[in-house]
Amino acid sequence: MLKFLPYVRKNILGHRVRSAMTVAGTAVLLFLFLFVTSVQNGLDRILDARDDKLIVFQAYRFCPSSSQLPVFYADTIQAVPGVKAVLPVKVVVNNCRASLDTVVFHGVDPKLLPAVRPNVRFLSGDWSAFQSRTDAALVGRRIAERRGLQPGQSFTIAGITVQVAGVFASDAIGEENVIYTHLTLIGNPGSHHDFHATLFEVQLDDPQHATDVAAAIDAKIREKYEVPTETKPQKAHYAGALADLLDLIGMTRWLGFVCVGVVVVLVANSVVMSAQDRVKEHAVLQTLGFSGPRVFSLMLAESCLISLAGGLLGTAACVGFLEWRPMSLSTEGVSIDFVASGTLVVAGLVLSLVVGFVAGAVPAWQAGRAEIVSSLR
Repeated sequence: MLKFLPYVRKNILGHRVRSAMTVAGTAVLLFLFLFVTSVQNGLDRILDARDDKLIVFQAYRFCPSSSQLPVFYADTIQAVPGVKAVLPVKVVVNNCRASLDTVVFHGVDPKLLPAVRPNVRFLSGDWSAFQSRTDAALVGRRIAERRGLQPGQSFTIAGITVQVAGVFASDAIGEENVIYTHLTLIGNPGSHHDFHATLFEVQLDDPQHATDVAAAIDAKIREKYEVPTETKPQKAHYAGALADLLDLIGMTRWLGFVCVGVVVVLVANSVVMSAQDRVKEHAVLQTLGFSGPRVFSLMLAESCLISLAGGLLGTAACVGFLEWRPMSLSTEGVSIDFVASGTLVVAGLVLSLVVGFVAGAVPAWQAGRAEIVSSLR
């Protein structure tokens, strides 16, 4: 079959405008399909994350700005059996609604952060640079690229003025969209008892006992204090925060399927037109000894090559765009990354081949079964 590739290439280039328009249309539609799929991949990463942490939130509250828990709750939580470590976090966002450019501050104790974030990899700066200044901030890679933030630069967002002490990367889901700063900078001023956290991040000795530990934490807080809490596994907390987006993102899946359907029609139309233009040519090939299956395979190869060319272009454009401009969809302080993974690239290329096969199968079958005499007429 490889020896006939020059013939297939000649047929594709013989109608340059039509082939170019088909490739371009395929590339645009596959770009859109992969872009939508990258959002779904980011959501799946959150919902499939490992449940090794608990999130203690104020009961009957949803948006981070409405949850106010005294920092001294951490001592009570730490005393619950099964709790390994507790990190009070003050969450401040510039927009509590769904947005593509939400800035999320996490105010934390700078002395506790290194122990609970071992996965942090510094691209610039270090822990000491962060701990040495009360107005210092560690900026996640994705938000640094999106906002153009550099070490040593000062900026003000949501009424908070900080200086970038470092930029970090992380394998943890959503963490590269976070700006870490000192709890004392964004907490309430005054004594230790005046500070409030939005939530407490609880690390467990044994994640299999997460349900029992969560119930024990809530019971202990209700027993000692007036402000109740609701403790959930981190994955459940994220799912609750993203509840309003789940249906919307689910609808985008159908948009992706529509794009694939349009690509099939587009490529099939190009192959049909090519087959109609070469009816006599196929009859001559059969006269020279080409079998029907051979003509079928030549037409099918043409369809697959056109579709693959569009798939390569669309996949490269989508991955390049997401690498050039990292995007995240955030709501209530939880971010969904648009993930341009290797799996996405493979999916785009495999899909383009499948589309080429499906689109070209019928016209190629018709060309291979055409009668020589009627075709020559």
